Amino acid sequence: MALLNFRKREATGPTPASPQVEAFLKGYSIEVMPRTAAKIEDFGALLPEGTRVYIAHIDGTPIEDMVATARRLARDGYPVMPHFPARIIRDRDTLTDWIARYQGEAGVDQALLLAGGVPEPVGDFHCSMQLMETGLFDKAGFKRLHVAGHPEGNRDIDPSGGTKNVEEAILWKQKFSERTDAKMAIATQFAFDAKPIITWADGLREAGVTIPVHIGIAGPAKLQTLIKFAIACGVGPSLKVLQKRAMDVSKLLLPYEPTDVIAELAAHKAANPDFNIEHVHFFPLGGIKTNAQWATDNGGAAAQPANPS
Repeated sequence: MALLNFRKREATGPTPASPQVEAFLKGYSIEVMPRTAAKIEDFGALLPEGTRVYIAHIDGTPIEDMVATARRLARDGYPVMPHFPARIIRDRDTLTDWIARYQGEAGVDQALLLAGGVPEPVGDFHCSMQLMETGLFDKAGFKRLHVAGHPEGNRDIDPSGGTKNVEEAILWKQKFSERTDAKMAIATQFAFDAKPIITWADGLREAGVTIPVHIGIAGPAKLQTLIKFAIACGVGPSLKVLQKRAMDVSKLLLPYEPTDVIAELAAHKAANPDFNIEHVHFFPLGGIKTNAQWATDNGGAAAQPANPS
């Protein structure tokens, strides 16, 4: 009887997506790297049409690889948003060259500006604000500029563990958004607990920051993988969610899925329509295919193969 019951449940297919979660996932974006993107044969079979794809620029990645990835994704019909990490850009001439390559070879007109994950700058820039102040993105006609946000702080910016420098930087970017025509958004570091995210987002609004938030969420992955990335990326209070899970033997070997944090944020958004989180931005730490399938199963628009047979 148990076997028969199992087969019956299996035949019913996945649980229908919550309307709140489905609405919250609408328009989600995802991040790739050249080496991870190269493993994907057909993005059209994974991601909904029009999905914004960020390309992370890790120190040591040749600009040629970044541009080639951008060109491929743009050719497949995806809006491409490459990272411009200030601390690995040597000088103004290098920045000019990168912008020209992305535009000329891939038609890119949007960028994520951030400090970057290296402790010491290789050249003239150390923060995203300096990149913005060059005026080069405006001169090149970039239509959209995103900046980094840190719901749980960032010790690269505030070594003492506080939030003073992070908050001052966000207020500066708010003022920049008021004097530029570029559409802006805050794309955040990933977190695992909805409550600190909600507190942080509400605090932005109270401080007069009207730039919409695209909240970073880690996609499904092995627990050990997420803990490693969380520590490396400076994730703070919500790391306890993973540590608590690691202490539960029944869950230790099961992959983590962002079901709970997404559901709680979606419910908050449904109850508070003016909540300033506008979209979800996925970090596919357990793989692009795994993350894309989870999004589809939970209400993200299903993708169609680019070249259906």
